[in-house]
Amino acid sequence: MTEHDTSDPSVDHHDLAVKEAEPKAKLKRPPLYRVVLINDDFTPMEFVVEVLESIFGMERGQATRVMLEVHTKGKGICGTFSFDIAETKVAQVKGIAEQQQHPLLCTMEGV
Repeated sequence: MTEHDTSDPSVDHHDLAVKEAEPKAKLKRPPLYRVVLINDDFTPMEFVVEVLESIFGMERGQATRVMLEVHTKGKGICGTFSFDIAETKVAQVKGIAEQQQHPLLCTMEGV
């Protein structure tokens, strides 16, 4: 059978030509961003724990540890995400804080 022989129905010659012509794409991991809560003197600690549980899916113990880090160190990391997810989580925190009339600040920073 020659290279151009199309008599074998089990071989899709068109598909082979297309696959050989396509360059192999190199996938890069997207850049990551930390979502960070910033301490203030007005937002209740319990509200911060609830935010960490509801928006970041943390268990009560982990949420409490992050809240205490925010309280004692001035800021705490909620998680590391791709840009779109980090941006969405920051917006969710800001939205719920505004809705509940708390000045809780949330930012994102590159890793």
